[in-house]
Amino acid sequence: MNKIIQITAGRGPAECSWVVSQVLKLFLQEIKNEGFQYVILQREKGNQNGTIQSVSIRLKGATLEVFLATWLGTIQWIGNSTFRKYHKRKNWFIGAFELKLPKHTEICDRDISFQTMRSTGPGGQNVNKVNSAVRAIHTPTGVQTIAMDSRSQHQNKKLAITRLKEKVNKANLEQLKNSLTDQWENHINLQRGNPIRIFKGTNFKHQKENKSFKPKR
Repeated sequence: MNKIIQITAGRGPAECSWVVSQVLKLFLQEIKNEGFQYVILQREKGNQNGTIQSVSIRLKGATLEVFLATWLGTIQWIGNSTFRKYHKRKNWFIGAFELKLPKHTEICDRDISFQTMRSTGPGGQNVNKVNSAVRAIHTPTGVQTIAMDSRSQHQNKKLAITRLKEKVNKANLEQLKNSLTDQWENHINLQRGNPIRIFKGTNFKHQKENKSFKPKR
């Protein structure tokens, strides 16, 4: 099971961005404790050093839905401002949301077509006489790559496929990043009621009991 989670301060002040940075540490620690895999996809820094405006994380694990049920929603921190000593506000809110996964383009061998051509450039007469260069085309997307590094058409074909997969995967990642940015705009207005988690003080003492969601054997 794959999920993408975003922790964001929305339009909140620097204090909220500081809360995001602290919550991220705790969130990742729990992820590690539960044995889930994670990759940070996008991180937007806040205006102050050590703060994070928003962060998007890809998670992978069998029991993610149960685990995330204790994280997704509004998160409240009760404490004095870390940047404005005499600020009267004591309650700060951020949000944790699940983002929709955009359509991921998978590369199947049957979707790749090939064209051969003569190589150009240095490499001797044999390179220029034989159609050793290979163009790989991913038919569904139109993405193309060319390999002419080797005198062997077979080796160039393998290299063209490798480059094609890297190029399509890069396009998938860019699509994902754009999707995350668009969805972030939908979560900038945070709801302050019914927080899913409450933390207190600069040591971020959790007001609720943490539970383990590892599968029982």
